[in-house]
Amino acid sequence: MKRMFLLTCLVTVFQLACFAQLRIPHVLSDNMVLQRNANANIWGWGYATAEVAIKASWLEDTVKTTVDPGGRWVVQVPTTRAGGPYELEIRSAGSEITLHNILLGDVWLCSGQSNMEWSGNNRLPEILAELPHANNSQIRLLQVSRTAADYPQDDISNNWQTLDAESLRPFSAIGYFVAKKLHAELDVPIGIINASWGGTPAEVWTPAYLIENDNELRSLAAMQGPAPYRPKEAGVLWNSMIRPLTPFTLSGFYWYQGESNVGTWWGYDKLMRAMVTSWRMAWDAELPFYFVQIAPFAYGNEKPLAALLREQQAMTATTLPNTGMVVVSDLVDNIKDIHPIQKREVANRLAAIALNEHYGTRNDDDYRSPLYKGYEVQGNTIAVSFDHLQNGLEVKGNRITDLYIAGADGVFHEAEGNINGNVLLVSSPKVAAPVAVRFGFSETAMPNLFNKSGLPVAPFRTDSWAF
Repeated sequence: MKRMFLLTCLVTVFQLACFAQLRIPHVLSDNMVLQRNANANIWGWGYATAEVAIKASWLEDTVKTTVDPGGRWVVQVPTTRAGGPYELEIRSAGSEITLHNILLGDVWLCSGQSNMEWSGNNRLPEILAELPHANNSQIRLLQVSRTAADYPQDDISNNWQTLDAESLRPFSAIGYFVAKKLHAELDVPIGIINASWGGTPAEVWTPAYLIENDNELRSLAAMQGPAPYRPKEAGVLWNSMIRPLTPFTLSGFYWYQGESNVGTWWGYDKLMRAMVTSWRMAWDAELPFYFVQIAPFAYGNEKPLAALLREQQAMTATTLPNTGMVVVSDLVDNIKDIHPIQKREVANRLAAIALNEHYGTRNDDDYRSPLYKGYEVQGNTIAVSFDHLQNGLEVKGNRITDLYIAGADGVFHEAEGNINGNVLLVSSPKVAAPVAVRFGFSETAMPNLFNKSGLPVAPFRTDSWAF
């Protein structure tokens, strides 16, 4: 009995010693990219009160801190201009960790559901064509494993990888093409983190307390039905796939999600505001948030619920600061497939917003899709104006499609559209006194109205009539 007691004590002491040893999270690993020209967080665990010394090969000085009473430590390490590879040595209480092949550059986090997650594993032709040439040492990938948790987590199980065919095949196609475009334009290392899970509603990526303490958001979350392929409980992917990354210094976010919230479309703008604000608070910075409006797809609803969800997305893009929305209504090859195969162009459009607004390295005209701004009734015609439009509109075809106009009776008729510079003039001989216009306002519409940079006009309606 006494011997058993002593053995138990020894095991306990050994476990405590192992737990208290110097450790760092998996997101800090060989091959990582640290945000350039920043104070990058380096953090981990160790013996309480012990000193932690960090020596970065790009710095002359050693940075030091002390482990707090709870066994945690964090310190900001200054980074310089883009470059590398470098090494990072972390020492404390006789233990040492050395990280190799580190680059200083820009880091972006990609998240969402399957259209962000889609990869070479899904036989995307664009990625399969990249695999033989996937050898750019200046692009690094971090794939976060699908894991849900009921409580906030401190770590993930994944490490950074260099770019090659093996690491690229399962990685987000959009994330990779964003990295490729940014690297080509900026000539700095790019790190892309992909934390996505197909079929997930936005609630699972939002801290649970924001959902549970808001009556409307809580009731909408309760409407998410169970499915065998993904979790639905509020906050469970925030806890395990986003929160462990929050100390890691970023440039910003890319997001492609919304299909799984079509059934509760009316609360999506509010939900996104809560989620984006919570992410920015967690990173303690108003980081840019660029996202994709959901693509045309035959959902089969009696009412145009997907169009109403897109309207909510446009509202977020118009009113939430430092956001940008990409429209992809022209990039769909099959409206019966919720996963359009064209991902490179989606990524290029996302990257263009960052290059113009976040980096300021471009000064393009009309690099965003035009968004509905307002309208004016001019006799039997309605004149529609747009934000993000400088050089005029153009139609690809003989006449503008998916355009409708209605009078006070609320009956919509197919309309004729004429372009007058940056203004769309809409009329119909069947409507003498028009009051409302709708453009592309269905679940499957792929209209043919663009700006002169080739970006599609976002679908819109001027009315707020109930369906």
